[in-house]
Amino acid sequence: MQTPSQCDFSNGNSADLHTIEAIAQLPSLVETLKLNTPRPVLVIVGGASKISPEDLARLDLLFKNVVAPVVERLQAVVVDGGTDSGVMQLIGQARAAIGGIFPLIGVSAIGTVSYPGMACENEDGVTLEPNHSHFILVPGSNWGDESQWIAEAARVISGATPSCTIVVNGGEITWKDVAQSVEDNRQTIVLEGSGRAADELAAELNDEPADDRAAPLVASGLLQAIDIDHDPKALEILLEKLLAVDSIATSSV
Repeated sequence: MQTPSQCDFSNGNSADLHTIEAIAQLPSLVETLKLNTPRPVLVIVGGASKISPEDLARLDLLFKNVVAPVVERLQAVVVDGGTDSGVMQLIGQARAAIGGIFPLIGVSAIGTVSYPGMACENEDGVTLEPNHSHFILVPGSNWGDESQWIAEAARVISGATPSCTIVVNGGEITWKDVAQSVEDNRQTIVLEGSGRAADELAAELNDEPADDRAAPLVASGLLQAIDIDHDPKALEILLEKLLAVDSIATSSV
């Protein structure tokens, strides 16, 4: 594990940046981050550069009015892929818009990102999102190399407290991320109406024709869909239910 550094963005935000080489280093790194763990964790997965401008505009309001305020209220931690695109950009901008102080941790494959003072050699590389509070750079040079690390970071941070995943839009890597969430037995909220992979999963949940990959994931019983166009309030209620610290005790009664 390399010495942590500070990442200073042009918007004035400074984020802690850590580079690790082995997944077994995550527990000690989490201790270093001083997050007052364990605490609830929301994992956000889904579309990056391929979300349409129209979908981004709709989702922007949802993240600023629902997702970020709930996370802030419950003093939860958000873990995502950390790049300045798609859902990761949405939660970063939402955190800034509400003046949030909740930890927002981006877990990125080191060979896919650039940041102030460090260029990316990968022609498909993107910058880190400038409103995150922490970044963990992990081995890899391909999109999706970070998936297992995101899931493990969420597990280590949450411990015995609740965690859940939100699926927004998404392409090929999102299927991998959702499968990882199911493997980790994490409750997963699918935002129906956000497009692509999320809508395929929602279709399967609604007993409609869907991508073949959806069936085994839905069969886990861990997925549920929220229609963002018709009932955004339902997302707030569900997030509070799944991330409330007393939800474990309540569910065991």
